[in-house]
Amino acid sequence: MLLLWCLLVPPIATGSQLFSARPTAVPDGDTLWVQPEAGGSTRKLRLQGIDAPEICQEGGVAARDALRTLVLGKQLQVRVNRQDDYGRALVQISADGHDVGEAMVRLGQAWSYRWRRSRGPYAQQETQARLARRGLFARPAPELPRDFRQRRGSCYERDMDGELRPR
Repeated sequence: MLLLWCLLVPPIATGSQLFSARPTAVPDGDTLWVQPEAGGSTRKLRLQGIDAPEICQEGGVAARDALRTLVLGKQLQVRVNRQDDYGRALVQISADGHDVGEAMVRLGQAWSYRWRRSRGPYAQQETQARLARRGLFARPAPELPRDFRQRRGSCYERDMDGELRPR
């Protein structure tokens, strides 16, 4: 029993947490809410390594719908890596044995998340989607979500209770 427990501890001890969950809501192309199968409250998650169009940005609804198709009704394996600046867990999710973030980029529904000089973890999948003109890459010059946010601001605003609501 102690050996089994020791085998389960390393992912948590190394800074990541693993759990199974069922999706409950998908508000956009890189964010979802899940219900952990072990119980507890629902959790808001953001897919690490991708950046999908904002919901009010061109391609945002298609990205959300693609993520819904990939996860709804499925058991998800979630690896939490850390928290982002908005309190969401940054995660890698597997559905049916496939990396959901990778699938979103391969389908042309998200960019590989760029950081400084890095083209991100899914740069190869993004290149393939661009060459095949899939999803948002079918347009001549799709706007990166960070550029869209900088130019336009958030698609959400806080209501009187401090909750985020679509504009």
